[in-house]
Amino acid sequence: MQAVGGTTLNADDQAAPRFNSRAVAVLAATAVIAVAVDQWVKHLSTENLDPGEPVRILGGLIYLSLMRNGGAAFSLGSDYTWIFPVITLVVVCVIGWMASRLRSVPWAVSLGLVLGGALGNLGDRLFRAPGPFQGHVVDMISLFAPYAEKFAVFNIADSCLTVGVCLAVLLELTGRQRDGTRLVNEKKTSAPAKEETA
Repeated sequence: MQAVGGTTLNADDQAAPRFNSRAVAVLAATAVIAVAVDQWVKHLSTENLDPGEPVRILGGLIYLSLMRNGGAAFSLGSDYTWIFPVITLVVVCVIGWMASRLRSVPWAVSLGLVLGGALGNLGDRLFRAPGPFQGHVVDMISLFAPYAEKFAVFNIADSCLTVGVCLAVLLELTGRQRDGTRLVNEKKTSAPAKEETA
């Protein structure tokens, strides 16, 4: 089968089922593990870290600094905390729709990381102070400086989101599709004809 732009699908698209149960299971397992690790690290951080005493590790490459963020990265949108759970619910719905046609395990890992990261922070928005849909996200990882002077303080859920999105971009760039097929560019080159001599 040939797609627009001189690309071919090298897998039999028509015979394939709409989704693969193994890929969906990988997506779900990845999301569950991401949420579990994120919430466990947040629990340890709130129980053991003092907001005024960051822990310096790896020679100052990383600081463990307990902070609570009402906004997005760099505390953007902190006055509109309620909108982040709404965005997360939209993301969850979109991933659910994608799962209905999912047959690629790498894509399952990517979407599972995004889903797990989104749900990890959604839990904070819903259940932490100051209240439902306005909860502040627990962050604890600061790079190069203790209080986000060099880079935004983040958590495991943020890391999962970032890695998942980067993996999705890589899969798109390499032509790997969510339905398990792969786009391959056709580059046909013809050798120049040789002149025949008598």
